[in-house]
Amino acid sequence: MFSRILKFYRTGPDKPVISVPPDELTKVYKRRRRNVFLGITIGYGFFYVTRLTFSVVKVPLFREGILTETQAGTVGSALFLLYAFGKLTNGILADYSNIRKFMSTGLLVSAALNLLLGFSSAFWVFLVLWGLNGWFQSMGSAPSVVALSQWFTTKERGTRYGIWYVSHSIGEAITFLGTAAVVGFFGWRAGFGVAGLLAAAIGILLIFMLADRPRTLGLPSIQEFGDDPLAVSEQQDPGELIRQQIKLLKVPAIWILGTASALTYVARYAINSWGPMYLEVAKGYDLITEVGPIMGTAPVLGFAGGALSGVISDRLFDCNRHKATLLYGLLQIAGLAILFFGPPGHIWLDYLGMGIFGFAVAGTVAFLGGLTAIDLTPRHVTGAVMGLIGLFSYLGAAIQDYISGYILESSKTMVDGVAVYDWDAAIVFWFGSAVASLVVAMFVWNAKPTTTLD
Repeated sequence: MFSRILKFYRTGPDKPVISVPPDELTKVYKRRRRNVFLGITIGYGFFYVTRLTFSVVKVPLFREGILTETQAGTVGSALFLLYAFGKLTNGILADYSNIRKFMSTGLLVSAALNLLLGFSSAFWVFLVLWGLNGWFQSMGSAPSVVALSQWFTTKERGTRYGIWYVSHSIGEAITFLGTAAVVGFFGWRAGFGVAGLLAAAIGILLIFMLADRPRTLGLPSIQEFGDDPLAVSEQQDPGELIRQQIKLLKVPAIWILGTASALTYVARYAINSWGPMYLEVAKGYDLITEVGPIMGTAPVLGFAGGALSGVISDRLFDCNRHKATLLYGLLQIAGLAILFFGPPGHIWLDYLGMGIFGFAVAGTVAFLGGLTAIDLTPRHVTGAVMGLIGLFSYLGAAIQDYISGYILESSKTMVDGVAVYDWDAAIVFWFGSAVASLVVAMFVWNAKPTTTLD
């Protein structure tokens, strides 16, 4: 049974290059590339739609007595924990897989789990289903980056990666604006239901948009088509590929970047997971008219920050990801400082802080969460690299969600039947992690890329 499943998802055999005039071959290749790129960009955005629904429904769940803050933190940690290990496992598998089948399966199952959560009221059901959602969520990013490596040249990858990466901002915007409105008008169950239905429709669309490696379609590899000397051939000896993947553990830059990414993911998911609650409870904003638009500012400007990250690092800094990381990291810290330490009573400051943070975190995560690492390592282990960095990143997110939930419940007092929280410890934890992330990231400033792991 298991071998049949592996066979179904395995990348197909190479086919002879189709015999057509060069101009026609170029048209076919570019059309396929365009569809693949649009597919991974739209698809990955909707992975986020089905990943962030729980963040929007927390306050209604607390008010109805369905979950406590610590239970919510535990449920959130379950997703991130399984997502972390799924990133590693599925990242390795993505190097061998048919991306069309692999990625569309992940989104379709995630959509189904969101639909099921809309019928749940028990803590253990939330824990199990949301944890499973984390595993299938991990079938999104690594396949996307593998597809980029298979269909685009080295010179194209930075810009394409930056544009692809803003897809998560699309998903966040849909969640914090659209899902929040659905929850506000129709309740938290409808939030899960609408997110699941939308993602299911996109999952079906991916089946038609994505594609396996070029050679399996009778097209030349990107190495041949793009005359890219830094690209590797698509066919790798499986034994040697596994050995190369294992050798990644001996690369110091992977550990440093992984740690820096984990720390920035603490700050990132502190805002994604607890930001709506912070704005609604600590600052007294209305969920529909104020919280949703403020939270929506981050992904909207994150779209620009992520899209420009590749262009800035490629053109402004001549492909130096470290200088770009420093710029984005400082902006991320500034945005959080405005949001947490700005004088109260000025909603425009919260918009400003959230906007700067959203712009900056998109670029910071683009670099620390994958682009810098895949620049420093051989192309044929791209999926494994994304998996390792993803493991670090989402272990950080998992630890954050549990600790944040524990801190907030420990600081809670009831005043006239209303929960009042002391946010100071949580803010120190979140803000300090962003500062530490930038400090750690600077330790790879002088690291150089390699084409082999000997």
